[in-house]
Order: sequence, then C-alpha cells, then structure tokens
Amino acid sequence: MDFNFYRDIVKPPVQAATLYLIALCCMLIFWGIGLGGIFPMGKLFPWAISAAFLLMFAMMNSLICLRVEGFQKYWTASMFSYLGLMLVLGGTAWLLSGVTLNKAESYRWIFIVVSFGFLVFLSMINFMKKIVKFAEQEDWTQPRRRK
Repeated sequence: MDFNFYRDIVKPPVQAATLYLIALCCMLIFWGIGLGGIFPMGKLFPWAISAAFLLMFAMMNSLICLRVEGFQKYWTASMFSYLGLMLVLGGTAWLLSGVTLNKAESYRWIFIVVSFGFLVFLSMINFMKKIVKFAEQEDWTQPRRRK
C-alpha cells in the first residue's frame, strides 16, 4: 500500500486520524504533567483540547475543500469523518477527565457551536467555488446588457 502524506491529507478520514493522534498525544502529555504535580491541570482540560482539535479539523477541512473537484463526495466523507472524530475525541476526553460531556460545563455548547460552524464553513466554501466558476465562464471583454 502506497501512502503519501501530502497526497492523502486531502482525504477527510486521513485528516481526522492525524488530528486525533496529535490530540491524543497532547491529552496524554498534559494528563501526565497533571498527575506528576508539575503543573496542575483542570479536570476539564481534555475537553478543551478536544474542542480545539475539532475546530482545527473544521477549518482545515474547509480550506482543503477549495482544491477538491467533487464537492458532494468530499462533503459526505467530511461529515462522517467529523462525526467520528467528535465521538472519538469526546470518548477520550471522558476517559481522561472522568467527566461526561453533559457535565463538562460549557464544552457541550462549544461542541454544538463548532459543529454548526463546520457546516457553515463548508457551505461558504461551496458557495465561493460556485461564484468563482461562474466568474470564470463569464466573458469580460464585452459585458452583456440586460434589459
């Protein structure tokens, strides 16, 4: 199996898996620092890392969407990847903090806002691509007069 990171990072499941591994490393490092007493971490810190990496996925995925041709196929893969990343990050944060999402104070709303923002980001990118495509097809040498 030929794996090229720079070619495959365009795929939403690869993006989600990469961000999950980075988030997991961050959570474990800070969890270890907190257990060691070097720097006391709040109990909800894993939830903050989860929310930050969900936002990072939403922004990165939306920007990479600019260079993808088949929007519908990419959109479907992005939605499933986002949902999977949200579930896995939430489960990991729950295991490390011992606090469920419902009891994690405002992080439940942060997850909802980031999820809604992700849909808005993807919709804006698709709309911008349609505007650019229309502008490229327009003949700018002699504008048409509309009556």
